[in-house]
Amino acid sequence: MTFATNDDWVDPDTKALLEAVVLLETPQEAAHFLRDLCTRRELTEMSKRWAIARLLDEGGSYRAISEETGASTATVTRIAQWLNHGTGGYRSMLERFGEPRT
Repeated sequence: MTFATNDDWVDPDTKALLEAVVLLETPQEAAHFLRDLCTRRELTEMSKRWAIARLLDEGGSYRAISEETGASTATVTRIAQWLNHGTGGYRSMLERFGEPRT
């Protein structure tokens, strides 16, 4: 697995984690791995971020998304930035899931 030269966040342990994630074959396998790897709070926060990305992609307002998810408007704004100007991770997953694009 190769990364761009500006991916200084990818150390050997991060690379090993990413490679493990790619090997997951089913939602149940992913659930078991992530539950062992993460705390409930971490899983809740990641799930909330994914929900925010989906809601943003559906055209929801930052305030409405904040109220619906309980996330701060700062978090919603940050996720919107990554959705629109990030590395394309959110966008590629939204497209794979067939989510609407505004």
